[in-house]
Amino acid sequence: MSKIPTIIWPKVVLFGDSITQFSFQANGWGADLANKLARKCDVVNRGLSGYNSRWAKIVLPRLISSQNSADDNIVAVTVFFGANDSALEDKNQQQHVPLREYSENLKEISRFLTSAGVSADKVIFITPPPLHEPAWEKECILKGCPLNRHNSVVGQYAQACVQVASQCGSDVLDLWTLMQKDGQDYTVYLSDGLHLSEKGNQFVAQHLWGILESRLSDLPFILPYWGDVDAKSPESSLLCNQ
Repeated sequence: MSKIPTIIWPKVVLFGDSITQFSFQANGWGADLANKLARKCDVVNRGLSGYNSRWAKIVLPRLISSQNSADDNIVAVTVFFGANDSALEDKNQQQHVPLREYSENLKEISRFLTSAGVSADKVIFITPPPLHEPAWEKECILKGCPLNRHNSVVGQYAQACVQVASQCGSDVLDLWTLMQKDGQDYTVYLSDGLHLSEKGNQFVAQHLWGILESRLSDLPFILPYWGDVDAKSPESSLLCNQ
């Protein structure tokens, strides 16, 4: 009996913190991307709530192996850290990562991805979104702690992310700048001052797809459209090298 060919589905890997982890919830930006790429590509959520870039670079080799990158068939990776790195050191020492180290961590993540066969042009860095301090302060108080982030500081990390992307030859989605462009009310994009609201998820989905569409739109539809299956001999349609 001849061996049935296995289909290797292309993958988009979403690597980040809670803003990535929660992106598969209803109306999330990751779910939107998965819907757009259905039957063309697997969208894999590797969001890790609460993580910073220091921890991310340590665990990345456990998520993407340099040994079998060809088998993984990764066509794009989003790298979305900074919201936790930018926590104030004196208020949240566990998650805080100094700005210079944050930049170096992103570069190290980029270098590892390159070594694993994911070239820089397949990587999209995403900056943290702006922080609405009054709303986030309420969340902090509920948890028994003072305000532990400032929007101006988040902006410094966003700028560093943009610079790293340029140095590495990767695209970047600068949420911090885009969401505040022309003095618009960016608070509508946030649910609690830090995490994304439904409008925020739509914003990310729209702008990320603007970057990915040209790269992924030509991916073939995997397995035949049902109307094209030969009803008298379905094996001839369904077991072909497609």
